[in-house]
Amino acid sequence: MSVSVYESHEVAKIRFRLILRGIFHLWASMTRLLIIRFSSIGDIVLTSPVIRMLKEQLEGDVEIHFLTKAQYAGILTSNPYIDKLWTLGDSMEDVLKEMEKIEFDYLIDLHRNLRTAIVRKRLKGLYFSFDKLNLKKWLLVNFGYDKLPRIHIVDRYLESLKPFGLKDDEKGLDYFIPEDVHVDLKQFSYKEGEYLAWVIGAAHPGKRFSAHKVSYLLNKYQRKTILLGGKEDMSLAEEIMSTVEAPVLNMVGRCDLHESAWLLKHAHSVLSPDTGMMHIASALKKKVFSVWGCTVPAFGMYPYLPGEGSVFLEPEGMEKRPCSKLGDHCKYPENCIEQITDYQVMQALNS
Repeated sequence: MSVSVYESHEVAKIRFRLILRGIFHLWASMTRLLIIRFSSIGDIVLTSPVIRMLKEQLEGDVEIHFLTKAQYAGILTSNPYIDKLWTLGDSMEDVLKEMEKIEFDYLIDLHRNLRTAIVRKRLKGLYFSFDKLNLKKWLLVNFGYDKLPRIHIVDRYLESLKPFGLKDDEKGLDYFIPEDVHVDLKQFSYKEGEYLAWVIGAAHPGKRFSAHKVSYLLNKYQRKTILLGGKEDMSLAEEIMSTVEAPVLNMVGRCDLHESAWLLKHAHSVLSPDTGMMHIASALKKKVFSVWGCTVPAFGMYPYLPGEGSVFLEPEGMEKRPCSKLGDHCKYPENCIEQITDYQVMQALNS
């Protein structure tokens, strides 16, 4: 059964069904929910409040299942609120055959695309989803027509689950670093809490500073900094390090995701573009200096309840922004993120 909780006339029907299911579960041993989010790092981290609140606030025994792509499973393996983690490899059919053996009470689709539609048609359970606001984002990007609600995507997730009666616990995001993960900072003459973590990479150029701008700012900052990013960012890091004369440790491509998260956790603050590491830093309650270029906080994917003193850094006076939904296109001859002034960045870092 599929319903849209954004249609107000359906909410009463959904509540009634939930009451009936609740009565049934007086005799049933377990309530099973499947949460679906295939990718990517930041988007999966943004589902963590939903996982936690469903597990903690629903009455009786609650079993949380989560379906994601195999390459992102590591983000969730240490999450204590997930009872069963399902992963998609090369074949969706194989995993769906196994999942069809499970009687799910509720299917919660936090990805909402063609593939998730296939999943929900194959599995039983009362279906919940959310409005991705793609049309409103398109209107803002292409015509500057801004009708986006000023509400974070996490709160939109929770709004879509209103019939469950969930109350926002205001704990923010979760990211669980495995207990055996540790980075030996002593070998680099670094200590916990004495460095800035600077995330240099992002999926698209419109979301990240150039190597020249990063190295220039680091030379002005002149304090201990650790550069973070994936293997795909190693050439950018090498270019930065070739002109840096400040105390900078390059850990780009040398850490896995959990080790990078550990380094975020033990930084005094984090500078990051609009990317997954920004959301992990928010989950760890760090002071986050989030950098915005072709994308904008108005899309609803800004740091969610990060540490005190967090700020947005955006170029001023560039009225064509946002340039694109994903940051893969810029409307200006020179990447608009480069127009964030050195003064803006240094004022934030020196705070």
